[in-house]
Amino acid sequence: MPENPHPAPFDRALLDRRRQRWLEKNRQPGVDFLFEAAADELFDRLAVVERRFPVAVDLGGSFGGLAQRLRAGSRCDSVVRIERLGFLLDRDPLAVVADEEFLPLGAESVDLVASCLSMQFVNDVPGMLAQIRRALKPDGLFVAALLGGESLNELRTSLLQAESEVFGGVSPRVLPFAEVREAGALLQRAGFALPVADIERLTVRYDTLFDLARDLRAMGAANILTERSRRPASRRFFVRAAEIYAERFADPDGRIRASFDVVHLSGWAPHESQQKPLRPGSARTSLAAALKDRSSDLS
Repeated sequence: MPENPHPAPFDRALLDRRRQRWLEKNRQPGVDFLFEAAADELFDRLAVVERRFPVAVDLGGSFGGLAQRLRAGSRCDSVVRIERLGFLLDRDPLAVVADEEFLPLGAESVDLVASCLSMQFVNDVPGMLAQIRRALKPDGLFVAALLGGESLNELRTSLLQAESEVFGGVSPRVLPFAEVREAGALLQRAGFALPVADIERLTVRYDTLFDLARDLRAMGAANILTERSRRPASRRFFVRAAEIYAERFADPDGRIRASFDVVHLSGWAPHESQQKPLRPGSARTSLAAALKDRSSDLS
């Protein structure tokens, strides 16, 4: 059979193996700090939504922090966890082992779907969003947090420069991340009403690049790009990358910065009660007249 000319960007089988190795067998205390921060922010954002969600889904929540928060709150009657790896569910009675790209959810069957730091590893994001939109009841809500923007740009820059110096060429070593506008456009494309997308930056400091790499491995988030280089990396390469990182991205105290841009998304399944945008030409006052009135007020 001919090779696929457009291979999936992420090797999800490799992702599963690495998560199995590091999250189940070598899990270290505190390694879930990024998941906890994202879960806190998602839960806080849901707290301002004046709505009950009888059936909620925690989609790909890894350590289950968001599901714990939703269950401890007072506005979700049932919270079902969906995760690719069974060991992460820890025998949760309301849980299903399934892939985010092939959701086992019936049409209009749930009131809330929340995704916490898993979408950046999904190959078919438009397809996933379309399935979520189909699974939500009318006026149901989807919220998500995913890594995007300039996440790990310092690491990407350091690795590319070091690889160019040491090997005379470069290969992809850090995941490509979605821009906030692109993420918002995907919500619209999937048919969500009232889509919102915004971004916040979390900056984490480390002693060296090797400490950052250790945390990324422990999260199961090392390089899973399908087109990654298979060439063994030398110690010289990593030492040079660490030097570049320290030279370009260190604070006065010598510690390095690692940026994580978290994109937050929300969108509603359409319902007749929702606010509708005005039809083109239906405005009673022209923009030019409004601007003229405003300039008169300021003069």
